[in-house]
Amino acid sequence: MSPRNTFDNELKALRENVSDMAGRVLESYEELFEALEKQSEDVLYRLKNIDKNVNKRQREIESQCLFLITKQQPVIGDLRVVTASLKVVTDIERIGDHVADMAELLLRLNMKDLSLFSVHIDTMILAVKEMIYKSAEAFTTRDLESAKQVIKSDDVVDECFNKVKKDLIESLKREVKDADECVDILMIAKYLEKIGDHAVNIGEWEVFQETGNISDMRLL
Repeated sequence: MSPRNTFDNELKALRENVSDMAGRVLESYEELFEALEKQSEDVLYRLKNIDKNVNKRQREIESQCLFLITKQQPVIGDLRVVTASLKVVTDIERIGDHVADMAELLLRLNMKDLSLFSVHIDTMILAVKEMIYKSAEAFTTRDLESAKQVIKSDDVVDECFNKVKKDLIESLKREVKDADECVDILMIAKYLEKIGDHAVNIGEWEVFQETGNISDMRLL
């Protein structure tokens, strides 16, 4: 097998590993809210510690990227792929961190129905889930147009966050909800917003992977 074919196979393996890591994190995100719906405390306790496994996977992929850079001497196009992968796994890892953070908050809230605090939070949860899936898919399949759509969809999540925040403020003003619980709900909404931002970052790294441009991507 020629050196080029060997390198192409290694790049393919890298994309598959990034896709696998993203898939596991998306699965944990889905499990989080399924556990809330089913009132499954055991699942939430498990998800509290998921960041350890995600961190391990991140380190493995980072080592794979550094090997490709230092040992294979990639050309500029290949170097963009490897560099973008290094950055993307950091965003995926942080999504895993936020899933763990939200699991802890849901346990502290005694798994209360989030929609009781704001009717907009379910919309936010679904929009963020879609962003995680589409951004990871766009990156691993090198779909530039889909990546641009993910970047644009961040406005939906930001709008939902503002609506949730407004609902919580109104509840506090009318003293119809516990203040500490409202703060926890606001933190969950903030983590969801941050996950949306990480999904946008992944989309932006796909743009970089294809074009070499990483500036002003949210204007695309």
